[in-house]
Amino acid sequence: MSQRVLHRVVFPADRDLDVLPLYVDEGLPAQPPADAAAQRKKAKEKGLIEAPSAPHADWHPDDIVSRRSIKVRPGKRLSLASYFNAFPAAYWRRWTSVEAISLRVETVGSGSVVVYKSNALGMSQRVASTRVEGTATNTWDLTLAPFGDGGWYWFDLIADEAGMVLASAEYSAESDRRVGKLNLGTTTFNRADYCVATIKAVADDPALREILGEFVVVDQGTDTVRNRTEYPGLQEELGPQLTVIEQGNLGGSGGFARNMAHALDSDADYCMLLDDDVLVETEGILRAAAFADHCLAPTIVGGQMFDLHARSVLHAWSEGVDRYKFAWRPVEGTEWRHDFSQESLRRSPQWHKRWDPEYNGWWMCLIPRVVIEEIGLALPVFIKWDDVEYGLRAAAHGFPTVTLPGAAVWHLPWLDKDDTVDWQAYFHVRNRLVTALLYSPFPHGGNVLMRCLALDAKHLYSMQQYANRAHIDALRDVLRGPGHLHETIGVKAAQLRAAKSDFPDATYKPRPSDFPAPGRAASRARRGTPKQPSFATLPLWLVKASARQFFKPAAPESQERPEAILAKQDATFWNLASLDSALVSNAEGTGVSWHKRDHLEARKTLRELVGLYREIYSSWDRLRDEYRAALGEYTSREAWEKTFAANGVTGERR
Repeated sequence: MSQRVLHRVVFPADRDLDVLPLYVDEGLPAQPPADAAAQRKKAKEKGLIEAPSAPHADWHPDDIVSRRSIKVRPGKRLSLASYFNAFPAAYWRRWTSVEAISLRVETVGSGSVVVYKSNALGMSQRVASTRVEGTATNTWDLTLAPFGDGGWYWFDLIADEAGMVLASAEYSAESDRRVGKLNLGTTTFNRADYCVATIKAVADDPALREILGEFVVVDQGTDTVRNRTEYPGLQEELGPQLTVIEQGNLGGSGGFARNMAHALDSDADYCMLLDDDVLVETEGILRAAAFADHCLAPTIVGGQMFDLHARSVLHAWSEGVDRYKFAWRPVEGTEWRHDFSQESLRRSPQWHKRWDPEYNGWWMCLIPRVVIEEIGLALPVFIKWDDVEYGLRAAAHGFPTVTLPGAAVWHLPWLDKDDTVDWQAYFHVRNRLVTALLYSPFPHGGNVLMRCLALDAKHLYSMQQYANRAHIDALRDVLRGPGHLHETIGVKAAQLRAAKSDFPDATYKPRPSDFPAPGRAASRARRGTPKQPSFATLPLWLVKASARQFFKPAAPESQERPEAILAKQDATFWNLASLDSALVSNAEGTGVSWHKRDHLEARKTLRELVGLYREIYSSWDRLRDEYRAALGEYTSREAWEKTFAANGVTGERR
């Protein structure tokens, strides 16, 4: 048995104050009220924003002394009850063999150190305290026994008039577990700058280098990592710990499958998948690896995702799948987009309960080697739903997934793009249905087909012809059976992109002035901008909108000049359904496309869609059996090796 560090207290290397609320909190807030969750929900429904939980204006970049050290100004109180620096005791209690931990705190200066814990309700309890002077080291032995349902450990620092410095702090445990070797794997398509930044962060972390087998970059683009000026220096620094593999574009699933295959060829115990467009907190990687080393059984250990553009905002705490709708969602009881600069960990009782996911996104996801060996590589679906499917597949084989708080990356958000209307629309629908065929427990997949048809109806009312045609293509491929997955993975995305030029709603120009000047729709002049139909008025709205959309010809002048210019957020289906044409901005704000109504084309598209959904509905049992029977084959190493060979794998470059 030896002492193993599980969790180091760290601070942002770039001293960014926007992200500091994830690392520290200030003051001693009151206990959260018993109905805090209800109050928070009500406030958000009313559009209210709570005041920050700490006087962030008092923070200064110079307070961060180093990666492990921070100043506490005279008379101030600093709390480590934060996302990155509190210890997630409940998760270690539930999933690992660790029964007790030690907290070691080194300080310089005079003041007090107070140790706290919380329970699953978010109520904090004082555990211990001590006075410190000069250079001091204090250690507390802490049990994990009471953390069955939730709770954290943390400590506060209270400085005297002269101030104090936290020199370092860490949580450790007695352990007889072997330190596992970790492969990092990312796959990229023309995001070399992000990849280089991640490689550099890994190279600069000595503790991570100690457990790193290889950092494997699967480069599928034309703007390659190897062509970056920083690459030779990083390759020299990392040596055999950096491997770049160049191959044809097989999407995220193809790139990550290559990472998995490479891990099987190495002596790595784990393969951690990282998205290419992320900013990493390397301490989180170390925590995930230490957690995996101590798990009671082989466990997928995922990290959480923060918004790269709003760095204190968490995307989701824990994610699951609504099996009836077959849609991804936050685990019931949690929410999207929590901002820790507005509601700190101590003021967020919902995050003190332990939440168990059904899968973890592949922005940061550690997969044990034994899991890959038993259940296979990624589903060959290019992008979308591959991470969901893998988590569900692992669970079916008895391997749990844990999303570990304190392990996270910052990722480009999805709020400023809408990939449901571009070439990725195909993959959203096809892969959702394939995954439903594999795992839905309901006859005919519950109401997933009706949900998809409703989505197509919205596209029809919105004059989004390209998305509808992509969905038709997706439905046809689903009906072809599992054999099409490997067959099309190397060519489908390029085909979808090429088809965009045939559709005005998918062809973008930089600004509205690049199109004819708009007129004004007569219906708008009479009635103004439409309101969203309510649940009660929706049936009548559908009758009227459908009669117009599918049977009334568009005004001839609307095909010569648009009737309106709409911002993306205003381009709702009920708004667009009242127009014969409109210029609509894309979600990124970088372009404008022309949506045009064609009642004959819309009617033809609707007939095709309804026919295909009916065919899938009537063939559901057969398709379900085909996809499930072939799952082991098309996720196998052998099947993927054939696909790699057919799609321009050029090999490893060191």
